[in-house]
Amino acid sequence: MSSAVASATRETMRRLHRASEPDVLKPLLARAALTPDSRERVMDTASGLLADLRAAQSRGWVNQFLQEYRLNSSEGVALLSLAEAFLRVPDPETADLLISDKLGEANWRSHAGQSNSRLVNTATWGLVVGRALVGEGEAGPLKRLLSRAGEPFVRQAVGAAMKMMGEIFVMGRTIDEAMRRMKKPDNRGFTASFDMLGEAARTTADGERYFKAYVDAIDAVGRDPSAGHSISVKLSALHPRYEVAKWDECVPALTEMLEALAVQAAGKGIALTVDAEESERLDMSLDIIGNVAALPALNDWDGFGMAVQAYGKRARPVVAWANELGRVMNVRLVKGAYWDSEIKRTQVEGLEDYPLFTRKASTDVSYLAVARDMLDAPHIRPAFASHNALTVATIVEWAGNARDFEFQRLHGMGDGLYERLVRDNGYHCRIYAPVGGHRDLLAYLVRRLLENGANSSFVHQLADARLTEDEILADPVAKISAVGGARHSSIPLPVDLFRAADGHRNSMGIDLAERNVLAKTTHAVRAPVNLSVEAVSTQAVNDAVPRAHAAFPAWRATPVEARADCLDRLADLLERHRDELMAICVQEAKKSIADSIGEVREAADFCRYYAMQARAKMQPIELPGPTGERNMLHLDGRGVWATIAPWNFPLAIFLGQTVAALVTGNTVVAKPAPQTPAIARRAVELAHEAGVPADALILVPGGPEVGAALTADTRVQGVAFTGSTATAKKIARSLLADNERPIVPLIAETGGINAMIVDSTALPEQVVADVVTSAFRSAGQRCSALRLLLVQEDIADGLIEMLSGAMDLLTLGDPSDPASDVGPVIDQDAYDRLMAYRDSARARWVKTIDAPAGGLFVPPTLIRLGSIEELNREWFGPILHVATWKAGELEQTIARVNAKGYGLTMGLHSRIARAAEVTEELAEVGNLYINRSMIGAVVGSQPFGGEGLSGTGPKAGGPHYLYRFCAERAVSVDTTSAGGNATLLSLEEGGI
Repeated sequence: MSSAVASATRETMRRLHRASEPDVLKPLLARAALTPDSRERVMDTASGLLADLRAAQSRGWVNQFLQEYRLNSSEGVALLSLAEAFLRVPDPETADLLISDKLGEANWRSHAGQSNSRLVNTATWGLVVGRALVGEGEAGPLKRLLSRAGEPFVRQAVGAAMKMMGEIFVMGRTIDEAMRRMKKPDNRGFTASFDMLGEAARTTADGERYFKAYVDAIDAVGRDPSAGHSISVKLSALHPRYEVAKWDECVPALTEMLEALAVQAAGKGIALTVDAEESERLDMSLDIIGNVAALPALNDWDGFGMAVQAYGKRARPVVAWANELGRVMNVRLVKGAYWDSEIKRTQVEGLEDYPLFTRKASTDVSYLAVARDMLDAPHIRPAFASHNALTVATIVEWAGNARDFEFQRLHGMGDGLYERLVRDNGYHCRIYAPVGGHRDLLAYLVRRLLENGANSSFVHQLADARLTEDEILADPVAKISAVGGARHSSIPLPVDLFRAADGHRNSMGIDLAERNVLAKTTHAVRAPVNLSVEAVSTQAVNDAVPRAHAAFPAWRATPVEARADCLDRLADLLERHRDELMAICVQEAKKSIADSIGEVREAADFCRYYAMQARAKMQPIELPGPTGERNMLHLDGRGVWATIAPWNFPLAIFLGQTVAALVTGNTVVAKPAPQTPAIARRAVELAHEAGVPADALILVPGGPEVGAALTADTRVQGVAFTGSTATAKKIARSLLADNERPIVPLIAETGGINAMIVDSTALPEQVVADVVTSAFRSAGQRCSALRLLLVQEDIADGLIEMLSGAMDLLTLGDPSDPASDVGPVIDQDAYDRLMAYRDSARARWVKTIDAPAGGLFVPPTLIRLGSIEELNREWFGPILHVATWKAGELEQTIARVNAKGYGLTMGLHSRIARAAEVTEELAEVGNLYINRSMIGAVVGSQPFGGEGLSGTGPKAGGPHYLYRFCAERAVSVDTTSAGGNATLLSLEEGGI
């Protein structure tokens, strides 16, 4: 491919990546459309394929079982959820809890006798009995009767069922077993593409193990190249840091590994296809694939290929790129594997638009348009992976008499769709065949089914008896044309994520998965900024408070709508000056690029959210009362507020506290942390530019003495503080020290000994990713950061080994470098304190990593505790403690954490819904995070703040926060005192 062509194609991809859905779909609709004659022939073919599919579903108990328990039923979801976790649970007690959780609530009896298969009906009665054993509660007579023998029996039966389900979806536990299975009569005429694993690598050891698995698989398949089988390779399985921020590290390494596998496959005479990844990795994948495709050693090999996901807006130019590589490329077209995670990532990061289509029918249109391109491309050997009869029939129509392409289907799905095409009509179909242990692969495949098993998918429509053949085979082009290609109405753009709920606009993020965007952002945060801010004296505080006090009446009298408008303008200014603000955060607060983006976004979110809340909640409320009386409740500002902010969120928390006080009609004297005054100064300048009067918001940078003088001033009518528990207590005492001083509110958000509890049903890969994020992102300098990891002892060794491997991959370095995972701590005092504690615990280190010479880098360290009770204070840095707990003692474990008196955040990783319910009921924390990381609370979505030693509440970014800044005033007026009750006197006749 010429550099000009490659550059133009990549530019097209960038343009389409987050373009509007109607714009992307317009040419696709034209390309995918059928003529009336073609449509008639396609419908005839599709109708026959549909009949074949339905006939296949009526054969065999497995197909009928899956049809009876579809994913769009609660029972189907329960079974798949059980399958996702059961085989990895090593201890019987937790296994029984999982079975009870998944089987105990579902209505299995409604399925009894409903299937044409005696085996399916027998299995259903087994589920009915199983529910009786595990789901009736302690008082159930059958459970009491079989309490000793029942649960082990059910456990064994479920284990056997899970292994049978594993055989449905997993071709073989080893490559040899999978190849033997492909020789069975059911697979006559089909070939396979063997995929050796499911999960991406989390550690270097994972990557090495998976690479060896591919090498061994190529050797095994290469022993009989005439069988026509091939290998599928997942790049994220080969490198644990397959991320754009690690481009310079992972792209060369992956190119080298893929080259070795490709050369090996070429030498064996078999084909190799690179699987698709999430859209954020597409550019990296294309670079790696392009590098290998250009190798002279592979010029004569026609077995190299790649997968393309039709749900991505860039699918067409990716195929065009592959066609211009100067060689024949095998291209597997799939619908897409990461739909819901792509949607969520785009929303969470506040990106411009989605990288994929939001309607199933739009993906079908894209698939057809790209398929047509592939059939016409001279250097593409197409492979069409689909379980959709209409899609297959359309491709058959367009291909005519050609057979120089293949269809593909997943092992365990689509039985009946291709048999007649292969055995009677000369088409080729390849089975995508996962290979590996059931324990790992069944869980992976079930998650893919749960993720992509929307009710609108063809497989689920097929099983729905309520749908007619015409509905199932409806033309996707007509569907999408009818709505003008519009995005799905239930999937708003990220900027509109909260509009339907409360009307405020979501903040805009930056797509750091775009390499050119990442480069520009890196350059921007390294631009010189003025960090010089002179601390004020206590006399300046004595001058500031009277100024703010004098400004209070006029600001309080300003209509709430005008005050809220100032906050909205401030949010806009924050986003307009985002690069500058991020640069200050990086250079002054030592925050990473990603954390700095989050800082600006959260500050803007606070402004817009509190503006919206004030407009809605600060209106006078008329209250009920007897006739002749008018009762009104007003919310009003209290006076001068002191806001004292921390250094770890020097913009978001600084502004969040401050604008909450301002929009409720108070004036503010704001003190930033002494380590981060420059970002606060710039925020105040922008607030004044947005319309906040200079004397309504006054900045007083300085150290503890400035804060003490501020809180001691009796004209201060409220204090909002975020920082240490010790300082919060000092402030509380100072506010009560003067007996003549009015009692004023203190809003304090402090730290915590934040625990994450992990049971044996949890997915270790997910746990490790969330632990690393929660404990070590921001160098552990977040109030919400994970401090205490509590792992069920049955899985502790394996989980700690995986966590240690993940820690080895962390990069400590300059926070302006996107490749850095962990930056320095904030100052020398923090460094000395953390290092002294770390050194004192050296005998209990489980894992630590090296830190760069020079700089304030505290190495991420994992410390083993003998018991939960050994940790009694917060260590504000990248130091994580780990202890274990026994199966069946979840309630006691939560109680032991509660006993520490802190109550900020807690995490739980479990696949048992009852465990989540118990934790929610018992955990005495402000924020509970289940099966996710423990940091990154979103304004308006996850209000943040603790209880006990972790704060006073109310929760920042929540619906009750503004009330604490307000004085409530009730006014009652006797309307009859001026001469009669006009309301009563004006009543008309007619009542009884």
